[in-house]
Amino acid sequence: MALRAALFFFWLLAAAHGARAAPVFVLTLDGAVSPATADYTVRGIRRAAQSGAALVVLRLDTPGGLDTSMRRIIREILASPIPVVSFVAPSGARAASAGTYILYASHIAAMAPATNLGAATPVEIGGSPAPAERRRSRDKGDSNNEERATPDTMKRKQVHDASAYIRSLAQLRGRNVEWAEQAVREAVSLSAEEAKTKHVIDLMAEDLPALLKQLDGRKVAVQGAERTLHTAGAETIFVEPDWRTRFLAIIADPSVALILMMVGVYGLIFEFANPGFVLPGVAGGIALLLALFAFQLLPVNYAGLGLILLGIACIIAEAFVPSFGTLGIGGVIALAIGSVILIEPSAAGYGVPLSFTIALAVVSGAIVFFIVSLAARARRRPVVSGREDLLGARAVVMHDMKDEGWARVQGETWRIVSRVPLTSGQSVRVVRIDGLTLSVEPEAAIEQGGAK
Repeated sequence: MALRAALFFFWLLAAAHGARAAPVFVLTLDGAVSPATADYTVRGIRRAAQSGAALVVLRLDTPGGLDTSMRRIIREILASPIPVVSFVAPSGARAASAGTYILYASHIAAMAPATNLGAATPVEIGGSPAPAERRRSRDKGDSNNEERATPDTMKRKQVHDASAYIRSLAQLRGRNVEWAEQAVREAVSLSAEEAKTKHVIDLMAEDLPALLKQLDGRKVAVQGAERTLHTAGAETIFVEPDWRTRFLAIIADPSVALILMMVGVYGLIFEFANPGFVLPGVAGGIALLLALFAFQLLPVNYAGLGLILLGIACIIAEAFVPSFGTLGIGGVIALAIGSVILIEPSAAGYGVPLSFTIALAVVSGAIVFFIVSLAARARRRPVVSGREDLLGARAVVMHDMKDEGWARVQGETWRIVSRVPLTSGQSVRVVRIDGLTLSVEPEAAIEQGGAK
């Protein structure tokens, strides 16, 4: 009876433990691998570990992204105290370039049908273009005549480094090492079925429930210790990107970053042209700082950024220098060309659409045309103040006078001189200015002279 009671007690404990199965955290990496997505993934894995989750499922659908962000995610996966399962889903998704490295680094790699991975060759961004043939140069004072580093040499170094990196990940997880190197050196790709056949991935599943069903009871090595996964009936917790991640992803969009930069520039232009207006300067400063922060998150070609800054300087100068549109047109051209080459299109998931660049150039040209038209219109307007405005102005004599006297001109009292005697209240016109003395003539005499 005692033995039966003990067995029943342990059975109740096991049933209670099974009822409280550890949850499964699900993260979604959709789009380019960027600092924003890396921050979201790293924090999600750490949160799952602190919550005592059974494992983390990282759903992938990415064309690739930045190497630094990818390596940050992989470092977190390798250091994770709980298993991380990379699942390329839904159907039609891909784990290209950086996504392939992340898939190889995960404890378990899975794909949904009609998905693909591969094309993991590193692409240099922001550097000088490689020549068509291999160039060699030798130092004059070097007795060993060693070959200098050329763009071709740098490219080979990047490929070798990436190849060794993914090979180490494949060896760590016991996956196909040969194909991993081909994905880097030859940019080859595989479908989900081919990846399963070649032992590139571990599982194929239609959706998340089917994946969790296949994972139940599977053994996996985590930090040198073997674990058995219990995912049947486990609670699924979807960790969506928080407001901070979404905000960083929005401002890091190349088109949004370019818009923020232009809003900041035009805001500062209006503030400089109208000191004390405050609002354009404040809004422009905030937008410009956000744009500069966004450019730190993007693969920027600094030649394009330099052209944009040159174009902005020309447009600002157009508002203050009478160049009759020359500076403004040159600034718009520099701005358009700089916008085309600012964001490296070779970086997967990044790039500014050509239609957006054309629209930005048209808007900037319209602003320049508006500034030039305002300046031309201002030149044609009559003078309304100053010394020139007094010439031809109407004045009223304040008292009878001969040779010299006083008159009221535009609400002010001026000393006047006249060749003919004048009477109080008589209307005269200013014909010449000599210091603070105005030479006047009777209005009637001027009108008669004009009629003749």
